[in-house]
Amino acid sequence: MKILMSSHFFHPSVGGIEEVGCILAQQFTHAGHDVKIVTQTADDDGAGFPFSIYRRPGMGTLLRLVKWCDVFFHNNLSLRTAWPLLVAKRPWIVAHHTWFARADGTVGCRDRLKHFVVRAARNIAVSEAVRLQNATSAKVIGNPYRDDLFRVDPSAVRDRDLVFVGRLVRDKGVDILFQALADLRKHGLKPRLTVIGQGPEEAALRQSATQLGLDEQIVFAGLKTGAELVSLLNRHRVIVVPSRWREPFGLVAVEGIACGCMALVANCGGLPDAIGRAGAAFRHKDAADAASWIARLLEPGADLHTFRDEAATHLARHSAGVAAAQYLRVMEEAMHQ
Repeated sequence: MKILMSSHFFHPSVGGIEEVGCILAQQFTHAGHDVKIVTQTADDDGAGFPFSIYRRPGMGTLLRLVKWCDVFFHNNLSLRTAWPLLVAKRPWIVAHHTWFARADGTVGCRDRLKHFVVRAARNIAVSEAVRLQNATSAKVIGNPYRDDLFRVDPSAVRDRDLVFVGRLVRDKGVDILFQALADLRKHGLKPRLTVIGQGPEEAALRQSATQLGLDEQIVFAGLKTGAELVSLLNRHRVIVVPSRWREPFGLVAVEGIACGCMALVANCGGLPDAIGRAGAAFRHKDAADAASWIARLLEPGADLHTFRDEAATHLARHSAGVAAAQYLRVMEEAMHQ
């Protein structure tokens, strides 16, 4: 099968959509399919991929590629690259990674247009929440993670309490987690937190930690990726995803679970799908409820077997090969019909 994948952002750009796009493209190629990528990410660090990447292709090149393919797969909808389908009819698959809405949650004309055009596509949603908002007929396929990288290290010493991984912006809710730690401190509990990531809110978060008297409990570790990130996750007991924004999925929670962390997430958007039964959820934006869960999970002798017993089954559903196989089945069905 000749698969043309459109991914507005792609490697070396960093993000969840980019990571999933790389995983799927590599899996499709390993399964014997011919894959080509079109993207608006111009930078190329020279990384050797087993597929061709066309960066910011012109109209003629894009039309030629669509005519070449058997299936046109949009890893998140891009109206900029969808127009050739008006000329060259091909099975069209759209994977929905985020909401059709503005940043403030309102729906504009462009979002309404997207709702209209995807009725002509075979749709995939990364979570039940995304399906309900974007395309109710979509098949839900949770995002895959790099199971060749994120895994438990049996030799690691799990001597740290909490870890947060993400961009340091208000939407990620790190301030909610800080407030939860401040609430626990009033009760004599002082769990340690490692903050992994960078962003424009870092200075403000450092100042907030000082004002809340949390300096001795919080370590800002900066940006970590690859094996270094895996090593750090293996040293922590609980990964917390306190997002204020409704995450469409939450791949970082899956990666944490894969490294042996217990996952605690806000119960909004696609985060409950990301943890399944292998984690716990606190009330969205509720620092007091987050504090209560943290105390429960870190209590000496806490019984976490129910969560840990579910981890292997949950991770299997999100392995790279299993997720890619589900995508390929949707593509094959679209071709035959």
